[in-house]
Amino acid sequence: MRKNSIKNTRINGEVQKVLAEIIRGGIKDPRIHPLTSVIDVEVAPDLKTCKAWISVLGDDEAVKDTLAGLNSAEGYIRRQLAKTINLRNTPEIRFIMDQSIAYGVSMSKKIDDVIQDMDHTKEGQE
Repeated sequence: MRKNSIKNTRINGEVQKVLAEIIRGGIKDPRIHPLTSVIDVEVAPDLKTCKAWISVLGDDEAVKDTLAGLNSAEGYIRRQLAKTINLRNTPEIRFIMDQSIAYGVSMSKKIDDVIQDMDHTKEGQE
C-alpha cells in the first residue's frame, strides 16, 4: 500500500475519528485537558506505527500534562482502537504536539495589534 493511496487516506481518517472519540470520552486520566483535539493522523503503510498530532488549548503545563497522560494511556488507546477498527495490525501510536493552532492565534493577535497601532498613528496625524 502506497503512502498516499486511497486506502491509506481512508485508514488515516478512520483512525483519526476513532482516536478523537477515545480521547474525548474513553480516558479518565485527569492530566488530559478537556480541550484536546486530534489534528491529523498518519498511519504507516505497513500499519505498524502511527503518528498522531494533538493540539491542546491551554498553557504549557496543560500541554505537558496532556502529553504525559496520553503516553501513559497508549496501551488502553491501542486496545480500544483494535476493538473499534478491524485492521490487520493495530499501530503503535506516537503522540506529537501540534502548536499550529496556538501559533495561528498568536499571529492573528499580533496582526490585530499592528493594525490597531496603525489606526492610532493615523488618528494622531490628522
